[in-house]
Amino acid sequence: METNIVGASLFDNIKHIDDEGNEYWYARELQKILDYSQWRRFEDVINKAITSCRNNEKDPNYYFAIVGKIVKTGVSTIQIKDFKLSRYACYLIAQNGDPRKKIISLAQNYFVTKTREQELEELVYKEMSEDDKRIYHRNITKKKNYLLD
Repeated sequence: METNIVGASLFDNIKHIDDEGNEYWYARELQKILDYSQWRRFEDVINKAITSCRNNEKDPNYYFAIVGKIVKTGVSTIQIKDFKLSRYACYLIAQNGDPRKKIISLAQNYFVTKTREQELEELVYKEMSEDDKRIYHRNITKKKNYLLD
């Protein structure tokens, strides 16, 4: 059980949240956590995940947004390719990762569990009254404000 907690904290530590409350991860940060030392090998996994996304009749551009990052190289800077990944994209990456790596199993468990939690939360939300929905959104705002402190 402790391994799952460690795995969850690893992925939570690199999780970002945008202004609308959407979670996302950067591929270059995920690459390190998933123990891929070379970007080209990790990009192969990303490309397999994109193919899987497309085969599920979903738009990969929505889940795998290409972003550039400026990095310093000695005295100059260069722009490198990165991806802004949804939870679903991370799940597909974990599914297409090297199964010999223990961290891949942790990633699969983390992202499938978090995805299921969100699905259940959405089902409960649909059944809420308008007053309950307002209270729900108020509590989310309160949590976000707490994180800003």
